[in-house]
Amino acid sequence: MSLVAPCFDLGRNLGQRLTVRPSRACKPSSSPVSRSFASFSPGSSSRWLRSWPIRRMAVNGTHAVNGVNGTRSKHDISALKVNQSRLMDAIHSGCKYGAAHRYGDDPVETGMARLSLNDADKEVRDWFMGVTASLNCKTTIDQMGNMFAVRPGKNPKAPPIMMGSHLDTQPTGGRYDGILGVNSGLEVLRVLHENNVETEGSIGVVNWTNEEGARFPMMAVSSGVWAEAVSLETAWNLPEVSPGDDGHRKTMKQELERIGYLGSQPASYKAFPIAAHFEVHIEQGPILEAEKRRVGVVKGVQAFKWFEITVKGRDTHAGTTPFTARMDSMLCAAKLIVESNAIAKKLGGLATTGILNQQPGSINTMAHTVTFTLDIRHTEDAKLAEIEETCRSEFARIAEKESEKGCKVEWKELVDSPAVNFHADCVAAVEASAKEVCEDLPMTADDGQLWKYMISGAGHDSCYTNRRCPTSMIFTVTKDGISHNPKEYCSPEDCAIGAQVLLGAVLRYDKLRAERGDLA
Repeated sequence: MSLVAPCFDLGRNLGQRLTVRPSRACKPSSSPVSRSFASFSPGSSSRWLRSWPIRRMAVNGTHAVNGVNGTRSKHDISALKVNQSRLMDAIHSGCKYGAAHRYGDDPVETGMARLSLNDADKEVRDWFMGVTASLNCKTTIDQMGNMFAVRPGKNPKAPPIMMGSHLDTQPTGGRYDGILGVNSGLEVLRVLHENNVETEGSIGVVNWTNEEGARFPMMAVSSGVWAEAVSLETAWNLPEVSPGDDGHRKTMKQELERIGYLGSQPASYKAFPIAAHFEVHIEQGPILEAEKRRVGVVKGVQAFKWFEITVKGRDTHAGTTPFTARMDSMLCAAKLIVESNAIAKKLGGLATTGILNQQPGSINTMAHTVTFTLDIRHTEDAKLAEIEETCRSEFARIAEKESEKGCKVEWKELVDSPAVNFHADCVAAVEASAKEVCEDLPMTADDGQLWKYMISGAGHDSCYTNRRCPTSMIFTVTKDGISHNPKEYCSPEDCAIGAQVLLGAVLRYDKLRAERGDLA
């Protein structure tokens, strides 16, 4: 990052303690600490990884003396503050598109039903294009509809640091899953823009297509194509889960074309290389809230696999077919689902069935075919493989031995996401920023630490970006651990904390790139 006239001598590594020597022009403030991110005073010079003057800030990220466009020190990172009110306005403005499932009287007390590539997704994409244009970003769209908005830095030819997440939601989703991550990135760009900050390298925001996998049943498929872990043809030909009003299931390519977001840029890390990827996300679980912490420094993601299981039997009359003569695919499927949960629990993992369909669909006729999804997870690849292997053998046994005249079971793998370990430099940047932000928050945790290392239980686009560039994530508190639900909630303060940690992490990594010669 390049601003004006340094005030400090700087340490070189993300993880080392710095000796801070302010110039005469940089006098510590004696003002009390404010809890607001719009008015925040850094603390003593003994803090970790401080590379900025100790000066009191006024509202909206502006300097109390010099104003938005005033002179700044070269590494005046802490003088840059996200605007909590503006961040929340942006989140809720974008949520006008696809709002659904009202649960309260307040205008923002709704969930979301913005499935990937539907009409509401087109509208929020148009909104994203407008916001990034106002920030002087160049936005490109690839063949999967991934949107890359880049704010040029001093070295615009080098791959940018990207802050990424997604704007698509579950059918009964909330206002924060993915949405917070994209808007946190946009807020970081706003802060840089309004303060005329010239970063060393370019910095941008990416909106990944169909992260949820709710409409097109392959989670994070578009970041997977970018990482060349999923073929473009496989993704383009992926049909939606449920048919439309015309009775036909549209493919991803058809819907990308329909809404005007089938880009010409190849969907590949080779066509659009990324220097590093940072993602803010709600935790989607109860741990941070239960432990009274504020930030999760995410070191990795547990392994998971998705399958579509097909059980084939025979459709016969419910009243005239004795049990001994039945090939009841529905009963067999029910037993398999129960067994998958027992196996996962025994081996310390998780198993979930979220979709179940059957044919022909008559009250007094046994189903001849049942399909259901199976999502299995574990923090260790070897244990996940054991869960899968055990399920396969037990499913075959149940179908043959415990289904009267027997059924047949077929497996189709939809997603294979091995356990992920994020890059040490990105994790260190997030950790350093989290420490700095948390030092000025009221202490609530019993052990005196408001941040913690975490392993994500959910998959994210960061799982795929990690294959091609250094990556890490930042978790924020999720009320009651509820997600994929209209009442999903992250408080305005916790949203701002996540965005502030993101700002600090990205600028630290930008500085690190320059110091080690990545931009030469």
